[in-house]
Amino acid sequence: MSTAATAEPPPAVTVEELEVRFPVRTGVLRRTTGTVRAVDGVSFTVPARSIVAIVGESGSGKTTTGRALVGLSPVAAGRVLIEGRPLAELRADKSLPRTVQIVHQDPYASLNPRMTIGATVREVVHVHRTVPRDRTAARAVELLGHVGLAPELADRHPHELSGGQRQRAAIARALAVEPRIVVCDEVVSALDVSVQGQIVNLLKDLCRDGDLSFLFISHDMSVVRHISDHVVVMYGGRVMESGPCAEVFTAPRHPYTHSLLAAVPVPDPRAPAPGAGARIRTEPPDPADPPPGCRFQRACPFATDLCRTEAPPPTDVGGSTVACHHHAAPEVRTALTERTPAP
Repeated sequence: MSTAATAEPPPAVTVEELEVRFPVRTGVLRRTTGTVRAVDGVSFTVPARSIVAIVGESGSGKTTTGRALVGLSPVAAGRVLIEGRPLAELRADKSLPRTVQIVHQDPYASLNPRMTIGATVREVVHVHRTVPRDRTAARAVELLGHVGLAPELADRHPHELSGGQRQRAAIARALAVEPRIVVCDEVVSALDVSVQGQIVNLLKDLCRDGDLSFLFISHDMSVVRHISDHVVVMYGGRVMESGPCAEVFTAPRHPYTHSLLAAVPVPDPRAPAPGAGARIRTEPPDPADPPPGCRFQRACPFATDLCRTEAPPPTDVGGSTVACHHHAAPEVRTALTERTPAP
């Protein structure tokens, strides 16, 4: 038996200064008149066999970031490594679909309405040849059972299933190629609370029992708290704060993170009202014309002239990373601690 230390696996995903831009075309001739900076200098890491959540409101760039990892959004700049290999390399040798899969927000739209659930999964198994041809049907039933769907549901079409069952079928289809990384884009946002819990527990079990890593995209802080190991908070196409889930939820260091936590309803009429740092006063910035400096400056109650002219660099603070010039200021720390309990 070798005494050499077991090498740590590389991170499942490494994102460095990722930028995703889309041209703005107007007029009859569709001339390019501008550029939308959907994602602007985003960096984070998804460790192997872990669940990392990206949170933020609509327009923050979280979905575009997830789509970039599976090749559905163009990477304008930066670097994306999948298990240590560049994204472009995986696309060139056509191994990206076997490595990274995505589960979309609306399973009814992403599943073929003319195919039964069993046929949908069988097709993926057959095309990617994950098992011998004579085991294709059995493998499809096995995958459906793996996500909690009874064998008799294989003969039903998507419209004959509930929302939770459709989402489970979408997860089974993603698992059919035996990926090692799964991007989950708002997979529980349209489901009832009880069904949300079932899907969340399913994903946690898949991560624990299999060699899987998850990038979980959501705007629901309550769900994120129960599923993630690490949290990345985005606003206006940039990362505001990132860190271990427990750290972010118990001691948020960025005013935007505080506002997200304070916006979660608390079922206790005696709970204190959110502090000053929780009040969002404007809409997110226009990605086609972002302001200079900090993206959160127009909504932040602590913004100064420095925030309006200079973008705050990511700063490591106690295991977390925060992009805020004034995160250590006493008045900011006091306001962020006067908040409602974490969801």
